[in-house]
This record gives sequence, structure tokens and C-alpha cells, in this order.
Amino acid sequence: MYSRISLRQLSLATRASARSYTSSFKEGSVAASKEFGKKEKAHEDQYIKQEERRKLEKLRAEMEKKKAELADLQKEHDQISST
Repeated sequence: MYSRISLRQLSLATRASARSYTSSFKEGSVAASKEFGKKEKAHEDQYIKQEERRKLEKLRAEMEKKKAELADLQKEHDQISST
């Protein structure tokens, strides 16, 4: 019986001391800080910008291929219509 009481008291004391080690009551206070949020937003914006550039370059290359294909078809059409 005494062992149960002492274990309970020990666990309560451990929880109380663990609470005193944190600087605030919120868990993950570092992740919620403004500077961390700004940095994370900057990284996300940079990633999105790079992805958009990559997609744009891909579309431009595809457009050039289609222009070349159209020019070939136009040339072929002109040859057929002129004969």
C-alpha cells in the first residue's frame, strides 16, 4: 500500500518537474514562432517559384516543337497545293 502511494507521489512530482522545464505552456513553441513561420514560407515560395519555372520551360519547349511541326505541315501543304 505504501508503495502505491509513493509511486503516485513520485509520478506527480515527475510530471510537475517536467512542466517546469518548458519555457511556455504551448507545446512546440519554437515551431509556432514568427521567425520560423517566415522562414518556412520563404522556402515554400522558393520551391513553388522553381516548380513554376520548370513547368514554364517545359511548356516553352513543347511550344517550339509544335511550331516546328506546324511549319513542316505548312510546307507540305504548300507543296501539295502548288503541284
